[in-house]
Amino acid sequence: MAHLCGLCLALRDSHGQLARTATNYDGLIVSVLVEAQSPATPTDRRTAGPCPLRGLRTAPVAQGEGARLAAAVSLALASAKMRDHVDDRDGLFARRPVAVAAGGVADRWRRQSQSAGESLGFDAARLFDSLERQVVLEAAASIGSSVLLVTAPTEEATALAVEHTAVLVGRPDNRPALRELGRYFGRLAHLLDAVEDLAEDQASSAWNPLAATGTSLEEAERLCRDAVHGIRLALAEVELRDSTLVHRLLVHETDAAVRRTFGHARAGYTPPPMAPNPFGTSPDPLAPPARRHGPLAACGLWALLCCTCQACCREDYENPCTGRRVHGPCSDPDCGDCCDGCDGCDCDCDGCGDCCACCDCCNC
Repeated sequence: MAHLCGLCLALRDSHGQLARTATNYDGLIVSVLVEAQSPATPTDRRTAGPCPLRGLRTAPVAQGEGARLAAAVSLALASAKMRDHVDDRDGLFARRPVAVAAGGVADRWRRQSQSAGESLGFDAARLFDSLERQVVLEAAASIGSSVLLVTAPTEEATALAVEHTAVLVGRPDNRPALRELGRYFGRLAHLLDAVEDLAEDQASSAWNPLAATGTSLEEAERLCRDAVHGIRLALAEVELRDSTLVHRLLVHETDAAVRRTFGHARAGYTPPPMAPNPFGTSPDPLAPPARRHGPLAACGLWALLCCTCQACCREDYENPCTGRRVHGPCSDPDCGDCCDGCDGCDCDCDGCGDCCACCDCCNC
């Protein structure tokens, strides 16, 4: 949350209130990586004032070059996406007044992103060049062609941004691994978005990379799992001061995202329309409706969860009283990385490889 709020405030401070709508969860990875490679200093955080999105509470938020780079990248991606909607005349963008206004915002954000990038030594023009190739590649896509040809511009743009985190902190040896990590992360993000949008795009006859290339869900899942594995291998080559949050986000959460996305896709679940939340992304529409239990049933279910250690050790589960999904304490990033407890594994980890592989194979 410190990085997410830091990204939002960096967008506001540098580019105006409207730019805060470009805040997104993927962009904060840049801020996290910068901090993870940098020596810890008292200036890493500042106390932000009360915000309605935090229940009018103050909070420590990330600041500095990492947040500013994340803001420049997020603004660039938002600009490119808005321009794409305007060019395709999607939905409301088919109306000329809306298209003209949105096009003006997209162009302003592009200029602001390039200016902010230049102040950090980042060539945002290369990022835009990569994203603009998307239109050409989408037009050339056909049944039987590789979906990776379509994801290539996203991979390249993400690789440029992630690689520059090493430049900001003066760790040139990290650049090759971070570039590879960014490439796989961009591929994963593009494919997961395509899977989540597939049913809706087919219903509305909108363009979708999986449908356009005839890529099956099985093949898309294989590519996503390869990308998660590539992220893990690349991350192992990066020298970090503190890998806890980075490992949580880029290894454990990416793997969970693949399982969740393809699980729902196979179940044929179609999420109801939802307005975006203030951060620019929708609440998880794939979660089942909340179920409430009576007092006796709730007490019995709580006893089962506690006696079987699920209340602590499961990554998430349904609160028997409210029906809402809650996270187990052991999955809280503040508790440290799960690999910290590998010494306590009482399973045979021969052949698993490193500590984190041991955690995966014994499911601790």
